[in-house]
Amino acid sequence: MKTILLIDDEPRMLDLLKLYLEPVFTCKEMVSVQEALIYLEENHVDLVLLDIMMPEMDGWQVCKEIRKFWDVPIIMLTAKGEHTDMVKGLNLGADDYILKPFDEEVLLARINAVLRRAKSDENIVSFEGLHLNKESFEVCFRQKEIPLTPKEFEMLALFLAHQNKVFTREHLINTVWGYNDSIEDRTIDSHVRNLREKLRKSGFPADDYLQTVWGLGYKWLKSAGRNALELRS
Repeated sequence: MKTILLIDDEPRMLDLLKLYLEPVFTCKEMVSVQEALIYLEENHVDLVLLDIMMPEMDGWQVCKEIRKFWDVPIIMLTAKGEHTDMVKGLNLGADDYILKPFDEEVLLARINAVLRRAKSDENIVSFEGLHLNKESFEVCFRQKEIPLTPKEFEMLALFLAHQNKVFTREHLINTVWGYNDSIEDRTIDSHVRNLREKLRKSGFPADDYLQTVWGLGYKWLKSAGRNALELRS
């Protein structure tokens, strides 16, 4: 079941949305913008349903902040129906814009439409000129193919799918290799080193994004040299 993050400062609206959506989706309700951003930092969600008029940070600012770090689909939900407001939200990265009061069936149909569009793009991952195709198992940077081994490909796909998440060496072993007692930490280090080198040779600035977290493992930064929590502090 897909997960929808509901962000609204009105508990009654959250309860109403949950009533409409929970038979079909898993819903996570948040009245605090900062708590919602932290939740996104640590958990996967399939779509964000975002109110605009909030006291802590308005929905436009939240949308802009989310877009700095995540590609999750966003639907903005608001009573503001002016044309300029809708254009502003869409230009900031929202995928759709729904006006209050809304019809339950229309809301569900719009959410499903956005999720379908997002699914059609799942096999292609793009990042700063780097493109990874999950169907053809090809990676290229600025149209130049990068020859990766299957494990290097899986590792890169994992990093790109979970940007800013720290992966321990044990987690990488279990996820990429499967549980295997014969794989050691230095095997992970060797694969990361080779992956960095191949990305560098293609011209991609690997050292800015694929970083070592000393004593823990590795992570891929959404923004070069800085992570989400640093940018919000």
